[in-house]
Amino acid sequence: MPRKLNLNVGINTTGYLPAAWKYRSGNRHDIYDPGYYKRLTELAHRGLFDAVFFSDHPALMTDPNSRPFHTIDPLILCTALAAQVPDIGFVATMSSTYNSPYNLARRTQSTDIVSGGRLIINIVSSFNPNVAANFGSAPLPSRSERYAKASEFLDVAKKLWASWDPSREGPVPNEQFWDAASAHAIDHVGDHFTVKGPLNVPRGPQGHPVVAQAGASEGGIELAARHGEIIYCNILSRPAGQAFGKKVRDRAARLGRDPKGIRIVPGVVVILGETKKEALRKHELFSGAGSEDGLIARFIKENGIDPDGFNPDAVLDAERFIPDPNRLQAVGMGLGLSDLLTHEKLTTRQVVRRSEGHHRLLLGTAEEVADALIDLWDDGTVDGYTLQPPRAPDDIEEFVDKVVPILQDRGVYRSRYEERTVRERYGLPFPAH
Repeated sequence: MPRKLNLNVGINTTGYLPAAWKYRSGNRHDIYDPGYYKRLTELAHRGLFDAVFFSDHPALMTDPNSRPFHTIDPLILCTALAAQVPDIGFVATMSSTYNSPYNLARRTQSTDIVSGGRLIINIVSSFNPNVAANFGSAPLPSRSERYAKASEFLDVAKKLWASWDPSREGPVPNEQFWDAASAHAIDHVGDHFTVKGPLNVPRGPQGHPVVAQAGASEGGIELAARHGEIIYCNILSRPAGQAFGKKVRDRAARLGRDPKGIRIVPGVVVILGETKKEALRKHELFSGAGSEDGLIARFIKENGIDPDGFNPDAVLDAERFIPDPNRLQAVGMGLGLSDLLTHEKLTTRQVVRRSEGHHRLLLGTAEEVADALIDLWDDGTVDGYTLQPPRAPDDIEEFVDKVVPILQDRGVYRSRYEERTVRERYGLPFPAH
């Protein structure tokens, strides 16, 4: 079967860019209206996306100059949407630091069964102290501790997901309802968790939910190589993407995994225009910077650069932008810029048009955007993308109406849903018993 481009789409609240809400259709009450998310999911279904994607922080950021980005619990929302919209998959982000393996395994396996095998869970370790403060007085654990806990968390979840398998029942006597031997305790005892099992939800239609992982720090790559099936990341250029993919897959092979069971699906921000000039202007507006000079000023401020005497047309030094591995914010997403500058000699004026919100930025006409999407997919640098629309629903609708038909005409994108589960749709192996 010929390889096809995989596409997910982020549908958190008003869209991906914090300042773009001023230019969207709809009203401010949309962000906690289940009907709004149904409309977005139906729009994504019309565009034949593999899945809709919900990022999540279980904390409300009360910045009066922005908008809430995470509201209704993603797993509950995905379960409700799956009952109303067919075919399309759902990516629910969940924290391994602030969940218990049994509870998460039970809830996610239940949703996967209810949805007919359409759930992807994006496991994150939570880097925000505001999240930690909502779960007790203990401070946010160190990055190394969070990743070690996340890896064991997924070890336990996988054991639980496989702990009751009705398909392995032997003959059942008439006086018995079931073969109790089809379930087994996991008796896990580890550094972070002690769990007896078995899970009281049986193995699901895709074995277990597809596991997504986001992160490019050393800890993130180790977790992705050990457990990740879909890797959500920040890839800004071909050389950087090829280096990242090789690193993850080589690490997976050393851990005994078949690297063919990994899909690289980075985020991408698309801004369309009838002309490139129009797309550039929309970028200036949606970013909140207002102009190219504003974009440059924002870059200078965000990176702690002294503006006095700074030349935006001088080539940037990649070493200057390597993120501190001990910083609170996500390290992996911050590595995108330094990786880009390692492989390409670029100025500030060029860089501010290559990335937005820590993702690759594509600006131009629908044809130009389609060309750029196909470019990195065609040679296997990426397996697909997670579209992060600046505005929802507006930029999703534009993409569906203008870019999707081009991708279909080029023969790289589906014209209908065929596979039953998202695991089959991504060509991922069924988990071993």
